[in-house]
Amino acid sequence: MQETAIADRLIGPNRPPFIIAELSGNHNQSLDTALAMIEAAAKAGVDAIKLQTYTADTMTLDLHTGEFFIDDKDSLWHGKSLYELYQRAMTPWEWHQPLFEHAKKLGLVAFSTPFDESAVEFLESLDVPCYKIASFENIDHALLKKVASTGKPVIMSTGMASLPELAEAIGILRNNGCNNLILLKCTSNYPAQPIDANLRTIPHLADLFDCQVGLSDHTLGVGVPVAAVALGATIIEKHFVLDRSKGGIDAAFSLEPKEFEILVNETQRAWNALGKVHYGCTPKELGSRIHRRSLYVAKDMHEGDVFTPENLRSIRPGLGLAPKYLSHFLGRKIKRACDKGTPLTWDLI
Repeated sequence: MQETAIADRLIGPNRPPFIIAELSGNHNQSLDTALAMIEAAAKAGVDAIKLQTYTADTMTLDLHTGEFFIDDKDSLWHGKSLYELYQRAMTPWEWHQPLFEHAKKLGLVAFSTPFDESAVEFLESLDVPCYKIASFENIDHALLKKVASTGKPVIMSTGMASLPELAEAIGILRNNGCNNLILLKCTSNYPAQPIDANLRTIPHLADLFDCQVGLSDHTLGVGVPVAAVALGATIIEKHFVLDRSKGGIDAAFSLEPKEFEILVNETQRAWNALGKVHYGCTPKELGSRIHRRSLYVAKDMHEGDVFTPENLRSIRPGLGLAPKYLSHFLGRKIKRACDKGTPLTWDLI
């Protein structure tokens, strides 16, 4: 499976997981807050920050009734129209360049999710290094063609998409210029529950579409991303917020800076633990072999005494013969006198 280069970073199974902090609308329409979020994300150790590029008008219609109104009482955004939600959550387009430049100065990869073709054209003017396709847009074939035509790497979330829909989307991307595709397993519920994550899909997706697969996560905490890395995820995307208690459009399922630092460290730890297929001692285990069990004389013995389970035992440490030889000695006579605590050797019989 080929590695994917995004800016100056290489992403792949033989690299530590690539961690993306999604700013979304948690800046609460404050540029200073957005800049502070990028600084905090950099200190937490992430690899990239991601914006969302849309306006309320490119997302929906300015209507406040019927299906344009969020009437689901379980929704985080209950009581708002879609138009009002996107007005509040959008990142002003004039912020993109200063936010991208700030991120780059801090050593981060900076890119965005376009939600329509005009957003792609705008992001191209800023020379973004890659594109993200959101779960809700993975069925928008015109958008997929536009993004693919840039020839840049594409990261696409798979939330809600059926297998035929995914196959269609991937076909469109690959047939229109996308040569580097990474899929993200995603559960499009906010917040999502771990039981709905179905992370075993990650290696299945990788095999099915011959590409890297990561995770776009909306659960609380870091357990699900850590498990995803253990199953081969090469990218972890998670929403970021400075302080959940101060609110933010997506604050309820976003991680604060200290939590993001834990995410970075624990996913790195999980990746390090994967290692390779290996049996026998690692170099650091060699010194521990002395503490294995082995055969020892357990009582003082005189020449000609017979070995019994009472005077010959399998104990620690491991300087005697291996325990598997116990049956070869039981019932046989010792060749010379030995003190209790003598490691068993072949020349004693």
